Amino acid sequence: MALAVSKGFALTPHSILAVTDFSAQGNHALARAALLCAEHGAKLKLVCLAYPGEAAPADAATRLAHHALQLSERHGIQVHAASRLAFTVEDVLSEVICADLVAWGTAPVQSLRSFFLGQPVEELLRRARRPVLVVRREAEHNYRSLIVAVDFTEVSAGLVDIGFALSKSAQVELFHAVSSVIEGKLRYAEVSDHAIKVYRSECRRYAQDRIFWLTDSYDTRRNRVSSAVGHGDAARQTVVQQQTRGAELIVVGRHPSSRLSDFFFDSTANRILDYSHTDVLVVPHDHQPASSAVAMKRLSMEAPAVRRVRAGAPNPPHFPNPAAVLGGSKKPQPNRSASDSCDLPIRVP
Repeated sequence: MALAVSKGFALTPHSILAVTDFSAQGNHALARAALLCAEHGAKLKLVCLAYPGEAAPADAATRLAHHALQLSERHGIQVHAASRLAFTVEDVLSEVICADLVAWGTAPVQSLRSFFLGQPVEELLRRARRPVLVVRREAEHNYRSLIVAVDFTEVSAGLVDIGFALSKSAQVELFHAVSSVIEGKLRYAEVSDHAIKVYRSECRRYAQDRIFWLTDSYDTRRNRVSSAVGHGDAARQTVVQQQTRGAELIVVGRHPSSRLSDFFFDSTANRILDYSHTDVLVVPHDHQPASSAVAMKRLSMEAPAVRRVRAGAPNPPHFPNPAAVLGGSKKPQPNRSASDSCDLPIRVP
């Protein structure tokens, strides 16, 4: 199996693709990918990305092969270096289809094109349909602590599973930020301060109940899981929580989107990438795993012939009804089991 499944879906990578441009971040990505491969017994493939208009090192292929040899000897893992350079995200995608996880390590592009079209990693997130680990920090050891941003949609339990599976011993904190957008609308409508405070209290209580339900479903890992609730913009509050706790990784989900929608309505995952200086694992809600047997075979091939498989669209998120809260209606009860919290199908070859 390409994925170890407990509840919903969980990520145990058997094949990892590391993308580097030989910058400092690129070296961090190679080191982090090697640590993950050593922890999970996965195979690693290295790819060098050189953007159009930027001269690639003349000895790029040789340097990549040297990195592969070093990582293989240091960590005792199987590492393969691509002999061809990638010049676009499209070139990288032909390799991504063979991997369960992508470790991305390239320096940000400063250009007019990137201002309008976004960073290359954003294009990869839109099109790869694989979990992408954006590496920023030096990898000296396995992850010891991480934060999972949850929003109580049906994929939240899957994100928590992924956090547990990615690191076998890390402390996992579930974090949810109660949005203040509706409060602003209520103030604009001249709703009384007392009613707004009641609404805020009810929303916070609802969030605490839901997040307790999530943590309570992990009885066997209770010593590794904790939870917290914040208030305000989800992206900013998640980064603040990560800085406060000193977590080494943020795990966040991402809805499918287009380039146009990302330009006008930036996603929470993209804004966390902008605000944060730590590693971020972005998991598309429609992500697809590579099958283990086929992936292992394709990792040694330079031009794999593959067929894309489309996943179903994610279910719409569910939030408390402000009108019902202000009107004193009964709060929704979290009566579903953890196994019902994600209905994304997993195909096992």
